[in-house]
Amino acid sequence: MKQQGDDLVRVQMSTLIGLNRDAASLPLISNAVRAQVAGGHLSAFRGRGMEYHESRPYQPGDDIRSIDWRVTARSGQTHTKVYREERERPVLLWLDLSNSMFFGTQVCFKSVLASKLAALLAWSSVQHGDRLGYLVFSEQQHIEFRPTRGRRAALQFIQQLAGHSAWDMADGRPGDYGAGLHALKRLRQVTRPGSLLVLLSDFRFLDAECRGQLMELARHNDVVMVRCYDPLECVLPPPGQYRVTDGEDSVDIDTSDPLLRARYRERYERQQQAFSQLCTELGLYRIDIATDADMLLELKAGLGLHSL
Repeated sequence: MKQQGDDLVRVQMSTLIGLNRDAASLPLISNAVRAQVAGGHLSAFRGRGMEYHESRPYQPGDDIRSIDWRVTARSGQTHTKVYREERERPVLLWLDLSNSMFFGTQVCFKSVLASKLAALLAWSSVQHGDRLGYLVFSEQQHIEFRPTRGRRAALQFIQQLAGHSAWDMADGRPGDYGAGLHALKRLRQVTRPGSLLVLLSDFRFLDAECRGQLMELARHNDVVMVRCYDPLECVLPPPGQYRVTDGEDSVDIDTSDPLLRARYRERYERQQQAFSQLCTELGLYRIDIATDADMLLELKAGLGLHSL
């Protein structure tokens, strides 16, 4: 029997279900959502994709790229394709439960934070009429579900998330970063153009091959990178002796060395500069949320929903 969650090192299903009350204030619709990109300015989402509606006789001013050649050939009269906005936009949540996400020194593990954020976004999607799909992965297990509409989709996602094997098997140690690349490849295979893709991770696995996958995803979709991090990953704690443990092994660290502190901070800043550059170059929306932050407030701010 699975252990009960504590919302510190693993999530409670009841908590994820309860987040549906807060999701109403997170409308992920194209005319309301504006997201902050790495460059610091606001840029509207592409919004929902376009689907074929009908073909009609060509009129002066129509885009010649929209000519329906099959109908034109069959009827002998030039016709153009007419498109309309999809009534239901696919929203896919891509959630990282690999080993590096099972770390935290403030409030909860990164994996717990990411799961709560994903639940908020899942509820928002179904409450505002979008179709919800998801991919949840770790080194041991990969689950995915193609977009569908309705409350059942959110409940199924939460059930799959709370029951994922990572909660019992992850140990916080470095894992196989190939799991992230594999999950990105799968995301490309199941994503339809015009989708909203929300990736929740610490993104420690990103490399050149991952960049290529993200570039292809961003060509025809909105891609939101929600980076979950712990304050200790940014800067070492005040000078002193500290013991760090994963529940089995422990190690003592001395943070009083100024050179060590400077190198630690510089390494973090280099990593974040590279991540910011990636988001800027590929047109990815970026939101950073710490384990000790007010996640709903930070998510609203990241999505540009200050006034909603």
